[in-house]
Order: sequence, then structure tokens, then C-alpha cells
Amino acid sequence: MTVKQKRLYDTIESLPEELSNKVIEYIEYLKSSYSLNSAPDDLTIKNDEDLLNKLKKGMEDTDNGKVCTIEEAFEEAKQI
Repeated sequence: MTVKQKRLYDTIESLPEELSNKVIEYIEYLKSSYSLNSAPDDLTIKNDEDLLNKLKKGMEDTDNGKVCTIEEAFEEAKQI
């Protein structure tokens, strides 16, 4: 355990249980925020316009036969 990890652990350990639970929830939030920020552009939606553009592209791909199975989609997502 690094010095920073030990310090964080000791700080959380010294808090009342209700507050330490909130700290843990906040840490989980930070982890998920970091994951979203580092995700590839194709997998994130920045705003309403971006969502509409991605939906339109998906519909065009479907119309043009550029589709894959669910299994293929999950495999590609794992690789990303």
C-alpha cells in the first residue's frame, strides 16, 4: 500500500460510517467519470446533437447492411 493509499484509508476509517459510505460513493462516481472521459468518441454522447448524429449514422448503416450480431458487438466492445 502506498503512502497516499494508507493516508486515504486512515482518513476514511476515521469517519463515521454514514460519512465513509458517502466518501466511497463519491470515489465510485470519480472512477466512472474517469472511465467516461477516457472512452472512445464512438462510445460517448456529448450532447443532443451528437446523439442525433450517431442515431442517424446507425440508421444509415442498418439501411446499407452494415450490421453485426449482438455477439460481434460485445466482442468489439471488449476489445475497446
